Amino acid sequence: MTSTRMTLAAVAEHAGVSVATASRGLRGRGEMSAATRARIVRSAAELGYRAGQESRGRPRSGTARTFDLVLGRFHDPYTAEITAGARAAAAAHGYDLTLTADREDPDDDWMPRILSRGSAGVIVGLRIPTASQIEALRRADIPLVLMEPPSESPQGLPSVRTTDREGGAAAAAHLVERGAERFVSIGGTPSYRFGRARIDGFREVLARAAPEASRVHVSADWTAWGARRACSRGLEEVAAQGGSGLIGVFACNDEMAAGAYRAVADAGLSIPRHVLVVGFDDVRGARWLHPPLTTLRQPIGEMAAAAVGILVRAVGGEAVEDESVVMPTELVARGSTAAAGIAKGAATGAVSGR
Repeated sequence: MTSTRMTLAAVAEHAGVSVATASRGLRGRGEMSAATRARIVRSAAELGYRAGQESRGRPRSGTARTFDLVLGRFHDPYTAEITAGARAAAAAHGYDLTLTADREDPDDDWMPRILSRGSAGVIVGLRIPTASQIEALRRADIPLVLMEPPSESPQGLPSVRTTDREGGAAAAAHLVERGAERFVSIGGTPSYRFGRARIDGFREVLARAAPEASRVHVSADWTAWGARRACSRGLEEVAAQGGSGLIGVFACNDEMAAGAYRAVADAGLSIPRHVLVVGFDDVRGARWLHPPLTTLRQPIGEMAAAAVGILVRAVGGEAVEDESVVMPTELVARGSTAAAGIAKGAATGAVSGR
């Protein structure tokens, strides 16, 4: 007890607070600012102090059976599918799932919150943790998995992702097959790893299958409204280049594809009579667009479940460093590319009509 009290006192002194405040901060109790709580937890991590060893970090003797899912937002169809997949997989393995927001406030870092409550493992989606966050989790013996990281994963971290480049290639081949002769691609800003890979795959196939075709690339902020404006510019530019053939539009996610629908209508055109559209993700709303959206199905729920599986194996003592799980995309053909015409080639990748 004397050693524990002295260690807690050292944490309090390091953080510049009282011992009682340090105790409340580490237990996640009491009224205090997020900055103070974060400073206490950081001090504890730096000093190597963890109160109640059985309830901090990796679960010991089955006590702390909770995984954290860290995302920047939880209110869109994509993250809803991540949450559903991770929650079901965690429950199947006997774990609860805590949803943890990566907030904009730099004084309210998610890592101290996770350390303070003692998580068995962490999934970070669509984010790359900072070096200090990664080190703090390693020191606390809390395994970390990245899902669809926006840039290349730091060394030593397992990740789960999908075949982004192959998906973009399948989109291009499908549009060519359906008779498109002019093309607009809509990339995302910021230019994340997965967005760049999708556009690269799309361009590579067009360079081989339709080298003389008019091609315009625009960028949007990953939202429908941004894509509506960007696609309108793209349609104007491709029209200015001449020609009267079908226009094929590829958007890097389904939300931007929905914005492209509005841009097509704004231009006095229709889908699929004048313009064919392909999205990416196959979130639940894709089939309810009019006409239903052809898209690359990303197995979002299965990917989240795979991330949970990696954590379960890590908790069990299995080495998972640098493990990379890559799950395949699948082109789901629907009404947005249903134009009649002579096929000009065979689409690559799996194709279904769900």
